[in-house]
Amino acid sequence: MSGRDEGLFTPLELPSGSVLPNRLAKAAMEESMAAPGQLPGDRMLRLYERWGRGGAGLIITGNVMVHADALTVPGGTVLDADSPIEPFERWAEASKRGGSQVWMQINHPGRQVFADMPGVAWAPSAVRVDIGRQSRHLAQPTEMTAEQIRATVARFAETARRAELAGFDGVEVHAAHGYLISQFLSPLTNRRTDEWGGSLPNRARLLTDVVRAVRNTVGPSFAVAVKLNSADFQRGGFDASDAGAVIGMLAPLGVDLVELSGGSYESPAMSGLPADAPTRAREAYFLTLAEELAAASPLPLMLTGGIVRRPVAEEVLAGGVAVVGMGSALGVDPDLPNRWRAGADTRVVLPPVRVKDKVMASAIGMSRVRYQLHRIARDRPTNPGVNPMLAFLRDYVGRQRSLRRYRTWLRRRNGR
Repeated sequence: MSGRDEGLFTPLELPSGSVLPNRLAKAAMEESMAAPGQLPGDRMLRLYERWGRGGAGLIITGNVMVHADALTVPGGTVLDADSPIEPFERWAEASKRGGSQVWMQINHPGRQVFADMPGVAWAPSAVRVDIGRQSRHLAQPTEMTAEQIRATVARFAETARRAELAGFDGVEVHAAHGYLISQFLSPLTNRRTDEWGGSLPNRARLLTDVVRAVRNTVGPSFAVAVKLNSADFQRGGFDASDAGAVIGMLAPLGVDLVELSGGSYESPAMSGLPADAPTRAREAYFLTLAEELAAASPLPLMLTGGIVRRPVAEEVLAGGVAVVGMGSALGVDPDLPNRWRAGADTRVVLPPVRVKDKVMASAIGMSRVRYQLHRIARDRPTNPGVNPMLAFLRDYVGRQRSLRRYRTWLRRRNGR
């Protein structure tokens, strides 16, 4: 085995003592394929079993929501105090059949909720998402009360507890991409004047409270990770210096790994459409910022965003990052890690989405990836050359079906 293979395929021991079999991770992607009851069903199991056989050392699930009244998409999965455990046990077992670790990403969308969704749209402050003419499709949020904030912390801990009970190896707290915890971190969306607003330690309080609650709830060898923006890519928003400071706050709290990404609905850098020029200079969108953060980070870092070639993955490791995360690449080719281990220089190519509106381009690009996930879940080969608009329209039709089902389920669950 060559030296570069020993880098990518060397185990990594985390601070908790948990060991990842190698340095390649399937990063979270929103599957939008929950079965009735907002639960993982047979299609989800087939998808994750396929990823489990692909050779990644770590598999991170797409969003699992901690609050049944707050979903990013109507086909989202929910794990809360009232959810049955058995479907999640089956999900964890299927994901681990190939020897990978599997972590559940746990999340609350906050204000990033579509206007046609039932339930709640909460935020640190009542600041609506601004995506130009598309803003009307997003809900007007309400400012959270102290009681709602504390209840949200408890929800994250309960979801983590039940994830461990179901057999997952860890959880990743989603504090990036403009979702609720990220909203608290950003001075653009957090205009509070109480203990959760103002200074960075106050804006980070929701995140640190969630991490403490999760770590105090799960076992010592259960991995706890955080997904954090390296920057929001919005003037006056959360930036790289803030990210470095927050990583320092997380270090004494029992965090095992921090995954770096970037952007939000308002600046969708995570989709390869960042607002600033430096991130466009590399295939790995956030590598420059990650290298700067890794130089001083007390915790292992994982980098996700646009990595599709082995030489770039090796460059990420050489820059001091411990784990290479791949999303879309493994959505198109689940066997990519195995191919790289075998010595192939295979890469994944997705043609660019030719739409000027960056918000729409991001949405269409994500629909194209979800189209591949649904094909894998049906034991069909992926089709990266699919017309992006066709994938978007199919995704829209599926979303409408899921929305009707979610509305009915939530109404019955809440006794209305």
